[in-house]
Amino acid sequence: MDPTQSNKSFKLESLFNVKGKVALITGGGSGIGLMATQVLAVNGAKVYITGRTEEKLDRVAELYNKDIPGEIIPLSADLTKKSDIRNLAEEIKKREGYLSILMNNAGISSHTQTTEHEDASKLRESLFDDKAADFEEWDNVFRTNVSQIFFMTTAFLPLLQKGSEKEPGWSSTVINTTSISGIIKVSQHHFAYNASKAAAIHLTKMLAHEVSSSNLKVRVNNIAPGVFPSEMTAQESDEKQKSFIPKEKYEDKVPASRPGKDEDMASAVIFAATNQYLNGQTIVVDGGYVLAAGSL
Repeated sequence: MDPTQSNKSFKLESLFNVKGKVALITGGGSGIGLMATQVLAVNGAKVYITGRTEEKLDRVAELYNKDIPGEIIPLSADLTKKSDIRNLAEEIKKREGYLSILMNNAGISSHTQTTEHEDASKLRESLFDDKAADFEEWDNVFRTNVSQIFFMTTAFLPLLQKGSEKEPGWSSTVINTTSISGIIKVSQHHFAYNASKAAAIHLTKMLAHEVSSSNLKVRVNNIAPGVFPSEMTAQESDEKQKSFIPKEKYEDKVPASRPGKDEDMASAVIFAATNQYLNGQTIVVDGGYVLAAGSL
């Protein structure tokens, strides 16, 4: 290769190029989903965002679609229903015919339980007798955080494969948003959520293996965030669909001495989307939290 041409391939716009790509992000109306939506659309991708709340999706499109080379398009759907997922896949097929990036980001948490008991009866009372902790809660958490990833990914495999075939050198990608909660050994007071995220990480590896074994040119990875501002961590969003966490809250809990910033997540999403040699991997973006807490 000519040295001048070789140098050009190392430019940022070449290494992290998503211009003209078609993306679909679940839970794109706030938090990490919105961060991913912005970084892809600002860099030239056409980004479909989906979730249950149509007003929230429309608000994102209204706020963040201005003066960008890409585009943000809202499509509401309940991703815990196969019928909605099937309809969503058909809609993307009709509109685009292919998909370059699928980010399974939608997720829910579970209620918290006290674990700091040294008495067995007290611990049982907190973990078993708690009326809010029932099979239905665990089913709902796993339905959204695990089952939805499986059905979304498998429903869109034909469109993702077409995305790979469309452009030589590009392999379409699935990016699952998991969590460091699925890596560390502490429950963080919510067993169902942490167990679901551990399952989502393992599901990512299984999907990556089976898709690759089927000779499909589709990569499957997951990003495991630490604490980032979102409706799940901050319990609210402002008028711009953004959330806020005080830095002081995590000064002593995270080696980085702060929660994650939008830009920290954005750079991880761009890396996962564009690195053609990344497959079946967990990208931990947590300011060093796992280093401090210890992993499984």
